[in-house]
Amino acid sequence: MPIIINSISFFIAMKRDYNNKAEKFKRIAKERIEILFDEAKKIFSYDPKLSDRYVFLARKIAMKYKVGIPPELKRRFCKHCHSFFMHSKNCRVRTADGKVIYYCLSCKKYTRYPFIKEQKEKRKKYFKK
Repeated sequence: MPIIINSISFFIAMKRDYNNKAEKFKRIAKERIEILFDEAKKIFSYDPKLSDRYVFLARKIAMKYKVGIPPELKRRFCKHCHSFFMHSKNCRVRTADGKVIYYCLSCKKYTRYPFIKEQKEKRKKYFKK
């Protein structure tokens, strides 16, 4: 009987160690995603295709390690063709009806993001006075 108890505790310890490794990998993956987006921004003026490749790699890392791309970085690339956005170079940004509208000049598609949070904060400040 003690052998079974020892083997069960061994598997529990291994599972716990696996979760620690998974958290470590996820942290590293998030760092790499941020680095790739920084590099894409730096290199866009020289080689836009390479910056698109960096976005592709960042998305692949996020999918492999099941890590979400931070919201501020999600708005930096097209949801349809996955090209890196550089304002006034390959995308057009407009505001209309409480939304920020990104128009990709590569694939000619629109992506809309609501800015409700900003409006709510503005209203709160206005009514507090």
